[in-house]
Formats: sequence, structure tokens, C-alpha cells
Amino acid sequence: MNLTLRRVRPADAAAIAEQFADPEVFGGTLQLPFASEELWAQRIAGMNPPAPGSNELVLAACLGDKPVGLAGLHAVGPSVRRRHAMMLGITVAKAAQGQGVGNALMTALLDYADNWAQVLRIELTVFHDNQRAIRLYERHGFAPEGRLKAYAMRNGAYEDVLAMARLHPRQPMVGGDAD
Repeated sequence: MNLTLRRVRPADAAAIAEQFADPEVFGGTLQLPFASEELWAQRIAGMNPPAPGSNELVLAACLGDKPVGLAGLHAVGPSVRRRHAMMLGITVAKAAQGQGVGNALMTALLDYADNWAQVLRIELTVFHDNQRAIRLYERHGFAPEGRLKAYAMRNGAYEDVLAMARLHPRQPMVGGDAD
């Protein structure tokens, strides 16, 4: 598989809308069905370029020129006291699942968070029955922190999610000589 990772682009909107049209893809996220190409183009345009001082990053995993996965780190909110934390979201097209796309996206985002973006804590929520995603997160150092009851509606029923988080494995230190 010839997979490349890059920042998401407005030209990716059609492929992303197609990916999210699959109930097995959007059903694992908090996205709603029937998101249009235009809606995705607006969302992506709002991310590019990032706001000055923002450490947010959204990556597309592409086979050829077509995105088959999308993952991002997003601010948890405007509070100065939560600046060290980010939320992670990830999705992989059904046809590309189980082929290392999620692992590649996670590896790239965590490298960015750990080595460049001053992120101490990464948080996410995952539907309680999404075992493939939970295993991916656990392989990358995420641990469950709790179960949120009736957190989101999916297929007409309120479903629980697991709150998971990962702390920076080596908390950053002052580099160079201390003299």
C-alpha cells in the first residue's frame, strides 16, 4: 500500500463526504448523516491555514490522491488552563480499515503532539463497542478514564462512550545546558 500523509486540503472535500456517507464510518463518529461536499469544503477551509498560534492539525491519509483516512488534533476549548490538552478524532474509510491507515495517522499525530506542539494530554471519546478503535488507541498509549452513559445517539439509541486519554510519555524538559 502506497500511503501518504499530508494536511487536509479543500480539494479533499468530495472524497471525505463520500467516506462519511457510509453509515459504518459516520456511525462511529459524532458526525451526522448526509454531510455534503460543500459542508466539508467549508470545514476544511476553516482549518487552512490554521489560525495564528494554533497547534491544531488535521491530516489526510491518501492512497494516490484520494483520502482514505482523516485524523486531527483540536483544541479542547479556549481556556488558558487547558491549553496543554487536545482532542483527537480519527476515521478511516471502510475499504481501508485493517490496512494500517489508522496506525499511520495515530503515529504522525502523536509525533506532532509529543515533539512539536507542546501537548501534554490528548483526549478522545469512543463508542463502547468499537473494539477495533479501542485496541488502536490502547496500542498508542491511551487508557480508559471512564464511561459516559447515554453520551450520544447512534441509530436511534443513546449509546455509552469511553473517555480515554494519553499523557505525553516523556514530559518535556528544558533542553541544552542549564549553565
